[in-house]
Amino acid sequence: MGEAMAAVGEAVGVAMALVGTGVGDAIDATSITARLAIHGIGARDARGDNERSATRRCATSAYHPRVADTTLLYATNAYLRQFDAIVQAVTDDGVILDQTAFYPTGGGQPHDLGTLRWDGGSAKVVEVRKQGDAVLHKLEGSPPPVSARVHGEIDWDRRYALMRHHTALHSMSGVIFQLYGATVTGGQMYTDRARMDFQLPDLSAERLHAIEQRTNELLAQGHPVSIHFLSRTEALDVPDLIRTRVNLIPESVQQIRVVNIEGIDQQADGGTHVNNTSEVGYVRIIGSENKGKGNKRVEIALEAQE
Repeated sequence: MGEAMAAVGEAVGVAMALVGTGVGDAIDATSITARLAIHGIGARDARGDNERSATRRCATSAYHPRVADTTLLYATNAYLRQFDAIVQAVTDDGVILDQTAFYPTGGGQPHDLGTLRWDGGSAKVVEVRKQGDAVLHKLEGSPPPVSARVHGEIDWDRRYALMRHHTALHSMSGVIFQLYGATVTGGQMYTDRARMDFQLPDLSAERLHAIEQRTNELLAQGHPVSIHFLSRTEALDVPDLIRTRVNLIPESVQQIRVVNIEGIDQQADGGTHVNNTSEVGYVRIIGSENKGKGNKRVEIALEAQE
């Protein structure tokens, strides 16, 4: 559910409210415009590990053009709970690291929390956001000095809850498109619930029931979730992309990070997800409302798998 897709949102006239630009009602631009057709994206890459890693670094930087100087560890490993890094700069707004596993608020997903520790000190990470070409880690307390080696640890319970809700939203968006041809226009995750907006004039009680039932059927089947990177040229060769407006991505964006929930949904997305839909649990639709002009909002909560 990044900066590159925020640019997409601007291109299609979608109002963004991301931290770094706003937390509460962030519209998920990463979910708006890139339900990628399954045309070779899920195939295993035959390149060597070094070449794949280099491509992923390039892709990560392109997906978040304003944070190219920070290696985004979460972009290729959402399960990384701890990491080591070097302090690149200390500003009034926070600490900039050479790499981070802390997710900065964006695309409807709130930032991570956690701690940084270094020789002679430690501090809580209370906010993570993008600013200019850096990822800023706002600390509670005195920061480490520039060039210090730090050890970061994220609040895993919070992160994992957001991952489960994020994958649930993507899965439900795939179901809504499969059943009714409706496209998602926004979303927001919390640790205890999530919501999604989509274009569908008719959202009856029967349709809500069908959406919930089909989503849970698919989640329980245990579909793998994987990350791939697609070049702009490849993306524009996928027949379904014109319909999903991926052609409106600025030409400067040459690599797109794709989250593939096999057999359910594929989207260009910068956020974190679980590895398998069986980790999500049971989705309950706890509310719905009319947002005007054919837009509907559905709110969900997750329960333990029945």
